Formats: sequence, C-alpha cells, structure tokens
Amino acid sequence: MSMAALFFYLFAGVAVASAFMVISSKNPVHSVLFLILAFVNAAGLFVLMGAEFLAMILVVVYVGAVAVLFMFVTMMLDVDFAELRDGFLQYLPIGALVGLIVLVELVLVVGTWGVGGAPHTVVAKAPIPTDVTNAEALGRVLYTDHLLLFQAAGLVLLTAMIGAIVLTLRERRVGVKRQDIAAQVARSPATAIEVVKVRPGQGLSETGV
Repeated sequence: MSMAALFFYLFAGVAVASAFMVISSKNPVHSVLFLILAFVNAAGLFVLMGAEFLAMILVVVYVGAVAVLFMFVTMMLDVDFAELRDGFLQYLPIGALVGLIVLVELVLVVGTWGVGGAPHTVVAKAPIPTDVTNAEALGRVLYTDHLLLFQAAGLVLLTAMIGAIVLTLRERRVGVKRQDIAAQVARSPATAIEVVKVRPGQGLSETGV
C-alpha cells in the first residue's frame, strides 16, 4: 500500500467517524468540535487530490469562521437541550422516511455511475496551465478575466456588512458624554483655568468654588 492510499484511508476514516459523532454526540459543543475535525480531514483529502486551494478555503472559511461561530453560539446561548429532545420521537417517522429516500437516491446514483461506463470528456474552453499550482491559476483567472465581477462581489458583501451594522446598532443618547474636538481646540487659558484667591484661614467652600 502506497503512502497516498494510506493517508486517504486515514483521512476518510476519521472524517466519516467525525461526521457520525457530530449527529450522535449529546453535547452540542462536542458536536462542533467533531465538525471541525471532519472539516480538517476533508481538507486533507483535498490536498491528496491536488486541490490545495479548496483545502485552504475549507480550513480558513469553514473551520476558522463558520465552525468557530457555531462554537460561540452554542456556548453563549442558554438552550435547554433536554426540552428540545422531548419531541424527538414525534418527528422520528418523518426523519426515517426522509433518510430512506436519501439512501435510495444515493444507491441509484452510485449504481448508475458504476454501470454507465466511462464519463464523457469535457473540453476546456481555456488551456489549463501545468507549470503553476491551482491556487495560482485560480488567482490569475479571478484577478484578470473576472476582476470587475470580483470587485462587485466585494462591494455587495461590504454593503451587506454595513447594513447589518446599521440595523443592529443601538445608540444611547441620554446620559452619554461625547467628545467635542472643536470645543477642546478652541479653549483658551481664560476658559480652561480658573484662578481663585483664598485668604488665610478661608476654605474653598467659603469662596463659592
């Protein structure tokens, strides 16, 4: 057995076991941790396939953002999971029916793929460079041929982010001290300092300060 096959079985086995533990674990925090493990092993499978760009995106986006967000949500929200599990048996027949349908579809897809013969060859519209990695090739395509579309997608995401901030921002107007830069710069020694003459034996309270 070659090293590539050994790592394939290792990554695939851990990914399948982690995916099973995601749905079978009783603690939601443990489920998120197993989900992160499944993502990391899926990224390893992408590396074995030569798609290191997809592996990087899977780790950076899904593990670094989505899974961590799930972790914080499940840890910060006070959800009564015992109450949620009370209605599990009520929806069990519907879930079993949906799972059976999905299983039949998977069997039909795998059976059709096995008896269908060789797949049709697809002719690439543009020559695929062989002297660079796929990450560099995707970067050349994104930042040359589709640069305007890439920038437009960035503007759409920026607009959505600003809209989310504006909608969720709650500004307190009562009892909040705000800094006035113009008033601070325009202050003079006459307005900034108050000189009080105190006679011997007289306190500040007697001067009216």
